[in-house]
Amino acid sequence: MDKTVQSFQMPGPVVTFQNLCYCVEECRGPCRRKGPEKEILKDVSGIMRPGINAIMGPTGSGKTSLLDVIAGRKNPTGLRSGQVLVNGKPVTSDLRLSSAYVVQDDILMGTLTVRENLTFSANLRLSRKQYSSLDKEQKVNNVIKELGLQDCADTKPTTGLDANTANSIISLLHSLSRKGKTVIFSIHQPRYSIFRQFDHLTLMNKGEIIYAGAASQAMDYFEEMGYQREEFNNPADFFLDIINGDIVPTLDFRNAGQAERNPLALQYRQSVYCNQVMEQLKQLSGVVDPSVSSIQEKASYVTPFHYQLMVLVGRTVKNTLRNPQTSYAQMALNITFAVLVGLIYYQIPKTLPEALQNRIGAFFFLIINMVFGNLSAVELFINERALFIHENSSGYYRTSVYFLSKVFADLLPNRILPIFIFSSISYYMMGLKPNADAFFLFALTMCLVSLAAVALAFLVSASVASFAMANILIALPYVFMMVFGGFLVNLNSMLSWLSWLKWASIFRYGLEAVTINEMKGQVFSMGNITLTGEMYLKAQGIDYSLWGFWQNQVALFGIMFVCMVLAYVQLRRINRWK
Repeated sequence: MDKTVQSFQMPGPVVTFQNLCYCVEECRGPCRRKGPEKEILKDVSGIMRPGINAIMGPTGSGKTSLLDVIAGRKNPTGLRSGQVLVNGKPVTSDLRLSSAYVVQDDILMGTLTVRENLTFSANLRLSRKQYSSLDKEQKVNNVIKELGLQDCADTKPTTGLDANTANSIISLLHSLSRKGKTVIFSIHQPRYSIFRQFDHLTLMNKGEIIYAGAASQAMDYFEEMGYQREEFNNPADFFLDIINGDIVPTLDFRNAGQAERNPLALQYRQSVYCNQVMEQLKQLSGVVDPSVSSIQEKASYVTPFHYQLMVLVGRTVKNTLRNPQTSYAQMALNITFAVLVGLIYYQIPKTLPEALQNRIGAFFFLIINMVFGNLSAVELFINERALFIHENSSGYYRTSVYFLSKVFADLLPNRILPIFIFSSISYYMMGLKPNADAFFLFALTMCLVSLAAVALAFLVSASVASFAMANILIALPYVFMMVFGGFLVNLNSMLSWLSWLKWASIFRYGLEAVTINEMKGQVFSMGNITLTGEMYLKAQGIDYSLWGFWQNQVALFGIMFVCMVLAYVQLRRINRWK
């Protein structure tokens, strides 16, 4: 390593990796059948010490894959051999919490300020036993000061990275590395002002290392091999020209039979640089149990479940308050629809036939609104999918905490509260039973219908990554449930092998519950003819006993519970590997 490393204020961690071989399975055809394995890292070894460690190479060289494997972000099933160590020990959860992995794209909560995003990270990644609230606040202020963000600390984060900003970021990382930090990053083709700040350089091609050593010695290494650099040519451009074959060496170092292989990698393996790395790896690597895998270790968290839930609910509520369009739209939709239904079915009379026709039609109309009015719930987990994967993989919080925080923060303002307002307006405008208990049972049914539909939307949202696919998958079961709801088709007259679908219909349970609630005890007339509500229910084959009513509520709750559990399972199954 060059002399600049000796100027560090304090010693830092040394990252070593040895004999890394990583493969991925190629999927082919419309059915995504598994094809042959592709080796993207081929027996890669190296050492990353405190300082600026850059990994360079052309597109597809394996530089990003190497960085992901070092950071533990690659699927461990693809690792055929090798391991990553920090100070001679496997990477543990504690070490992950003291490190950071920055992805290429911006993954932040856009409604929070820079300070609030940093505070959120500090609250979840710093132990409450070791750090008080004042300590965390001080650390956040120190980070803001070190990053030079004092002027924008209380504004929302912005995107964009121009050449000047990139140079400033590398300068910042350079100053941080002088405090004992080990900085590792992949970069494609930096300009010279950035390149000259590198301490260590790793060049890759076709999944193999072709140079690993001091960045200041890389030019000499390739010039000794016969590659001549033009005057004023950027070193990064020079290295890429060598890899791409645009520069021909004056010395022929290729042996016979090596035309189809990677001659630069073979030359590096025979060099003094590679021999030094392998010798140093033997000295740095302690006796490690080969069965221990840092990537496969179960994540542990420094903060308890209830504290994580409190912090995440707080962030979700704050995000909702600062971006209230969905809540406003949901409330406005329910109020508008309630008034519309109330006007259409205003003060339904008790004279036949309109007494039955209008009541059942209104109930079916209401159920449709309760179900299809919750289509917006499919965006719940899709909107923040990348943010969840990044934070969950970094050890911020448990999957269960994230799931519960989103459910709690979404259900109350967007689902439950608007439903009671909707029920209050529509119920009395339609002139249904004036009893208070009948109203509350009506509102309860509407609430359970809505929650069951929302739970199904949550399940779809946790299962797919795109809005287009989510809309298709959620519309299909909604339509089938509507057909088997008992209004469009008499369920008793259906084919036996199709009739079982009624047991999975949210529409059926909701429609039967509100019909029993309204019809029981009612008397309708047409001239000298009278018809009781019980007579109508019996003719429709509806059980209007006490259990007959509550079994619909239990069924709706059961659908909601099952869909919620499956949504949580799907959230846990989201692919977190790159």
